[in-house]
Amino acid sequence: MKDSVPVIPKKILWPFILLTSCFAWWGLANNMTDTLLAAFKKIMSMTDARTAWIQMAFYGSYFCWALPAAIYIKKFTYKSGVLLGLGLFAAGALLFYPASLTMNYFHFLIALYILAGGLSVLETSANPYIIAMGPEETGTRRLNFSQSFNPIGSMVGILLSKLFILSHLHPASAEERAAMAPAELQRIQSQELNAVMGPYVAVAFLLILVWVLIAVNRKMPKSSDAGGPLNLGPTFRRLIRNRHYVWGVVAQFFYVGAQIGVWSFTIRYVMKELTLNEADASGYYLASLVLFGGSRFICTWLMKFMKPSTLLTILAVTGIGSTLLVIYAGGIVGVYALIFISACMSLMFPTIFGLAVRGLGEDTKLGGSGLIMAILGGAVLTQLQGWVSDTTGSINLAYWVPLVCFLVITYYAAVACRKDLPAVAR
Repeated sequence: MKDSVPVIPKKILWPFILLTSCFAWWGLANNMTDTLLAAFKKIMSMTDARTAWIQMAFYGSYFCWALPAAIYIKKFTYKSGVLLGLGLFAAGALLFYPASLTMNYFHFLIALYILAGGLSVLETSANPYIIAMGPEETGTRRLNFSQSFNPIGSMVGILLSKLFILSHLHPASAEERAAMAPAELQRIQSQELNAVMGPYVAVAFLLILVWVLIAVNRKMPKSSDAGGPLNLGPTFRRLIRNRHYVWGVVAQFFYVGAQIGVWSFTIRYVMKELTLNEADASGYYLASLVLFGGSRFICTWLMKFMKPSTLLTILAVTGIGSTLLVIYAGGIVGVYALIFISACMSLMFPTIFGLAVRGLGEDTKLGGSGLIMAILGGAVLTQLQGWVSDTTGSINLAYWVPLVCFLVITYYAAVACRKDLPAVAR
């Protein structure tokens, strides 16, 4: 990688900053959603498998919206896709207010589905847009740098959840709630659901402000915005025949499954191993996000000296070792290993994305949608992890699901990625 090739050319600095801010916003939404599993498990006395429907609604929406988003930005522009995504994001967040009034779990799932649809459109637009903004040689590094701000938003999301949601949960257990009079239980649940609603509605108003700032900006790069004919059939055939790209989609599916599975049950795991409540256990989850964010900046710097595929291989193997400790060591060692997995995952999403779209040219817009659709792994594999936990009665054994995911990522980074990787990305 030549230092003479700029990662962020000066002429795109302000548009780059505006677009990079969106990475923080969807990080906030992702990780606030992760804490909802612990919140709804407490509020409505749910099983792990039932609370995992939160992730099914959230990441299932990513899958459903990604291809329409790609078609939309192919027909129009990346900027229009970003604005559409932010608009849906804000609308879904605002729907938490009526959901809190009805106190219906299904209504919260609908709000999450719309919110996540906005995130899907936003990510389908923003990830390839960041790569296309500057020189192709530094595209993966540029995307890693933008993605480095994603965990900053995630940390804010965890803090909001801890301060305004988890800390406001009533301490009554599921057995105690079952013994309560219906009117008393409804009163407690109403207060808890109002606590869930508040941060989402506040975020919605901030998103509207971001939408306005991007909408009025007239300096967004247009070289990557040329729509042209859709030609969906020929584009799909080219993508399917591209083994390097297809393996990237597979790896992304398993990566997101690993990330969401690891994080979704972190609070549950810490509560069990260290005998803590939800609010206290969320502090360990926050530590995971801090490590995740710091490691992403470090990995972006390391890419000046190491091939992205090599770094991906090293961290995937380290993730396997750490997950084994989570499963079989337990206690404080297992908790520390669980936190360290976040460092291993830090570079995976943007690196897999950047490597997979290399050399796609005009197919990048639709190709990027496939990589966003792979986020479905967060729904499918988290649901599987919840089922394993309920079936075995062990949250520890449920971490075999992310362990298998890291094995797939290791194969992609060490073998499949290198076979068909375009010369510019080696």
